[in-house]
Amino acid sequence: MKRRQLLTGLGAGTLFSGASLSARAQTQQRFNWRLVTTWPPNFPIFQETVRRFADDVKRMSGGRLNIQAFAGGELVPALQTFDAVSQGTVEMGHGAAYYWAGKIPAAQFFTAVPFGMNAQGMNAWLYSGGGLELWREVYAPHGLVPFPMGNTGVQMAGWFRKRIESLADLKGLKMRIPGLGGKVIARAGVNPVLLAGSEIYTALERGTVDAAEWVGPFHDLRLGLYRAARHYYYPGWQEPGPVMEMIINKRAWESLPEDLQRIVETAAQASNVLMLAEFETRNIEALETLKTRYKVEVLALPTDVIAELRRLTQLTLEEEAKSDPIFKKVWEHQRAFMQTNDAWGRISEIAYARTRA
Repeated sequence: MKRRQLLTGLGAGTLFSGASLSARAQTQQRFNWRLVTTWPPNFPIFQETVRRFADDVKRMSGGRLNIQAFAGGELVPALQTFDAVSQGTVEMGHGAAYYWAGKIPAAQFFTAVPFGMNAQGMNAWLYSGGGLELWREVYAPHGLVPFPMGNTGVQMAGWFRKRIESLADLKGLKMRIPGLGGKVIARAGVNPVLLAGSEIYTALERGTVDAAEWVGPFHDLRLGLYRAARHYYYPGWQEPGPVMEMIINKRAWESLPEDLQRIVETAAQASNVLMLAEFETRNIEALETLKTRYKVEVLALPTDVIAELRRLTQLTLEEEAKSDPIFKKVWEHQRAFMQTNDAWGRISEIAYARTRA
């Protein structure tokens, strides 16, 4: 009996010791990952956020997870980020979900849709309204795990070479505007044109396009768009609160110990908040520069133009939903949340804003 108990004890001790060694080995394992983005090298705020995220993860993990960040084109072409991460060529990517509308039309809802929610509403939907779970469901067939990681806040409606005083003034214009916004404004008689950010200024200056939307005052000022068009319109009906995404290859994600997963998740959440804060600070400074130093006309789109664009947005979303069940599912989910979010906003944020007007 004593011999049997001794052997049993030794066996249990061996198992416990083995488990401890296995756990210790896992916590000491180091990972070297590559992260590619859709942004140009040194692109302010966007690429800077990615670098800060990588540094945060390295510091918090004690160097156990080292992420090397590459700008668009440095390792893979910018718009091949989705495929590179999905196929496991690299472990991570950063960009905006609506870039992949050609692969997943419903992906646009996880960045922004015309007349959709602002940054605060999008964060609420994603983090506590079931939006992130739905996003991961949509991306699962592609072997990807998405995370919100950044937001520009409400953008501007764009730069126009002439004043827009009625719906008639939109007819026949050529405008650089992508995504659902482009589909919506096409219904108003505008010819949407797809251009990379680096091509916008030249196209505006030469009259290849009559109008263009980019990001917001900070980036528009740096691009020098005020030299090519003098009329700067708001609000950004087409992108009211664009979410930036981080995507991780599913197999790579599952290979991480739980503590490293939590570190990545926490660093992404911090980056999500910090990017928005930076935009909120820099945009107002840049807008003042545009108005005072460069005498840009900052104008509101006419009420009838906004009303018509809102109507055309509904028609566009309904049409897209008819041909794509996933698009319909995500739209209905986001729309239901937005209705409750708007109901609260009317007696909270909006009501309070009126007291300060």
